[in-house]
Amino acid sequence: MVTLNRIYTRTGDKGTTALANGERRSKADLRIETYGTVDETNACIGLARLHAEPRLDAMLAAIQNDLFDLGADLATPPSAAPPAYEPLRVVPQQVKRLEADIDALNADLAPLKSFVLPGGSPAAAALHLARTVCRRAERLAVQLSMVDGETVSAEALQYLNRLSDFLFVASRTANTNGADDVLWVPGKNR
Repeated sequence: MVTLNRIYTRTGDKGTTALANGERRSKADLRIETYGTVDETNACIGLARLHAEPRLDAMLAAIQNDLFDLGADLATPPSAAPPAYEPLRVVPQQVKRLEADIDALNADLAPLKSFVLPGGSPAAAALHLARTVCRRAERLAVQLSMVDGETVSAEALQYLNRLSDFLFVASRTANTNGADDVLWVPGKNR
């Protein structure tokens, strides 16, 4: 369990922050940017939950908790020295739960005949925002995984990829199972 007794420490006043292993890095570091964007995704999901019906809200609540797990995973890069504690990592079961939730929501949706424009209901609009921020987090995680000396687990990458899919399907669910989706009409305003 995490205990936060003091919110400000002044240790970041010069533009650095600590990873979970105590290593200090620039706040502009790609790893910090990656888990910061995961946190941003989580905040967008919190906004979407204000408008979500109970079934979808429960799924989103589980995802918010998973995103803290993912942030902890990303904040704890593997090291040669064994850590004094078991690092929290995203596990395959979390990805599988997302897939099951996608399948459950998608079962009630009509097939798409065009791309969906972000919008419709307030919940759907917030879920689309969360989806696009999640895609940015995924791009950053992939970029981080390509840096020499950095590692991102396959499960972390899979989770982000599945999450953006979930958020898309959830946005359609929030739009009356797709009935209120706003569809793209190619060339409509030419």
